[in-house]
Amino acid sequence: MTLNRRELLTGLGAVAASAAIDDANAAPALAAGSAAFPRKTDFAFAPGTTYISGAFTHPMPVAAANAYRDFVTRRGTVGATTPFGGGGGIDPRAAFAALINARPSEVGYIPNTSAGENLVVECLGITKFDGNVVTDTLHFEGALVHLMELQKQGLDLRVVAPRDGKIQMADLERVIDRKTRLVELSLVSMYNGFQHDLKAVCDLAHAHGAYVYADIIQAAGAVPIDVRASNVDFAACATYKWLMGDFGLGFFYVRDDLLGKVVQRPHWSYRSAADVDIHLSPFDPESSAPVTWKPRADAAGFFELGTVANAVAAALSVSLPYLQRLGVEEIQKYRQPMLKRLQQEMPRLGFTAATPLDSTSPIVTFASRDTREAARKLEAARVNVRVAPYWIRIAPSFYNDMRDIDRLLNALA
Repeated sequence: MTLNRRELLTGLGAVAASAAIDDANAAPALAAGSAAFPRKTDFAFAPGTTYISGAFTHPMPVAAANAYRDFVTRRGTVGATTPFGGGGGIDPRAAFAALINARPSEVGYIPNTSAGENLVVECLGITKFDGNVVTDTLHFEGALVHLMELQKQGLDLRVVAPRDGKIQMADLERVIDRKTRLVELSLVSMYNGFQHDLKAVCDLAHAHGAYVYADIIQAAGAVPIDVRASNVDFAACATYKWLMGDFGLGFFYVRDDLLGKVVQRPHWSYRSAADVDIHLSPFDPESSAPVTWKPRADAAGFFELGTVANAVAAALSVSLPYLQRLGVEEIQKYRQPMLKRLQQEMPRLGFTAATPLDSTSPIVTFASRDTREAARKLEAARVNVRVAPYWIRIAPSFYNDMRDIDRLLNALA
């Protein structure tokens, strides 16, 4: 008797209605090149609002939100068709793997990016403090909290600071040595959008026997990623930013030649098994054990601990194919004039550029001694960007256009 839940929502998001919703509500077929942008009508915006903060949380396309709502409606309807499993849908894990040039077997579900970062440290035995870890100050602050707390317990942590808004390879070369166990970084910095040369970092780390973990939450869906070309060992991201999912579900990539060798299975659950049979009936002659199972050898079997956010998976089964149709390279190309205009105009308004001028990531940040007046002006104009003490982060997406940039600049003038 195989437990039905063992493949709970097989391929997560393979809900029968998702494909139908995608067909009915997805954007029209795209023309070649960036002329298909901006995609404003694919999203629902509050009247009068200009949203240029995809790095904070990216809006869901209407079609993905419909898939999300449909899942919740059926989940809340007694007697409705079960939301678990069902044919014809898109497997978000496979779609994400294709987006980063990975194999589906190398990707497992996690609840958030930090879970992936903690799994890497756990699986590599970093807490034994028998080597050093290298990171940089542009890495995600949650990961820095984690590593700096381990530093208090004895970890040899080496933190590289930026110069001119960049982490320089020469500075990494000075601190990575034969005792380095792990190099941790954010592929795209959440603070200023700086993007590492991931292949160069991996080549450097691997030459010293170290592994590389990349936080890709500000990169996946926003900049091209090729885990094969870079040879990165681990990567993780939640889905509520440029993947257009929601909170509570993310992806964890582990290079498959590490599974069961460098990386040992850290946990066990029913998700660890390819099948789980229970033998509790007095009429069951098959086994004297209460359960029998066959362990899975893929990333899902190593790292997934149980149920996941299935409504988010339903949304991803729409948003990820939509993203693939748009093309990450085309999205990146489309936003460059907006970023360039911001780099030109914001300093004229008294802000100091914190993002390198040659950056092509979706994030551009400007420093200021006092952002309170800017925050007041932007709120009055209903322009939504990230305003923090001493800096402002602007993150345009493919639904933005130059009129949105003008509205922001006029509000601050």
